[in-house]
Amino acid sequence: MPKRILFQFDCDPQPSSFDAVVAIDAGVEHLIPFAGVQATAIESLVHGAMFTRGGDDLRNTAIFIGGSDVSSAEALLRRVTETFFGPVRVSVMLDANGCNTTAAAAVVAAARHVTLAGASAVVLGGTGPVGQRVARLLATDGASVTVTSRSQSRAQTVCDQIAQQLSESDSGPLRAAETAAPGSLRKVLSDAQIVIACGAAGVQLASSDDLRSATDLAVAVDLNAVPPAGLDGVSVTDKAAKIQEHSASVGYGAVGVGGLKMKTHRAAIQSLFESNDKVLDADEIFALAKSVDAKSG
Repeated sequence: MPKRILFQFDCDPQPSSFDAVVAIDAGVEHLIPFAGVQATAIESLVHGAMFTRGGDDLRNTAIFIGGSDVSSAEALLRRVTETFFGPVRVSVMLDANGCNTTAAAAVVAAARHVTLAGASAVVLGGTGPVGQRVARLLATDGASVTVTSRSQSRAQTVCDQIAQQLSESDSGPLRAAETAAPGSLRKVLSDAQIVIACGAAGVQLASSDDLRSATDLAVAVDLNAVPPAGLDGVSVTDKAAKIQEHSASVGYGAVGVGGLKMKTHRAAIQSLFESNDKVLDADEIFALAKSVDAKSG
């Protein structure tokens, strides 16, 4: 039987060692990394992956797209899928900077405590790559989502983009909110049941007083692993831990959702070799995270 080969297309000068280790732990037999990959030069790499095997053997070759620049990785994914034609293709996964597996794990963790359909959710730092995906996944499952930013226009742009991607009848409403003005954050949090902080590393987005103002809060997820915490009172290792001075809610830190993220990442890599026609982006990885969580529970 042909060996399982994974091509690692990374936008950075050095391919991610993290992604390489996860791939090998997921059962990849031969990992072939490429660094500094650009969309304009990807066709020959994809053709090399496609034309060296045929028939059912194609499912034993797959592509992983990573790197620290999510926008560049998204351009790579578009170019990869454009290069495929008909059944001559291989499966491909995007998880640049952990954007998809992290977002999926965060939303699934929140859903353990709150039914997403009809829930009120706030995504702090919602205009970054992970924040945008978190907002999209929450809305996909019917939550009413507020995307926050220090810029109202940036938050509104994200809401508009997500709304264009989703059917209004099958998703929850989205609204934009800026948090720069005094008191604006507490107003946004006033009816939040779910808060997920997706801001830059080492930046506090909400104080403990801010979280106390969220009287309906059931679960808070902080994806920042660098002190200070993005959500004051939520430790990086918390996993469904009671939030200090907010006994009605539980918190997850970056490490607390990390276990599910890692399991999801490995499961996604493994699933690439089930067929030669998978494209794993945010929605597909979200579905996998749900399945992994259900089996773990």
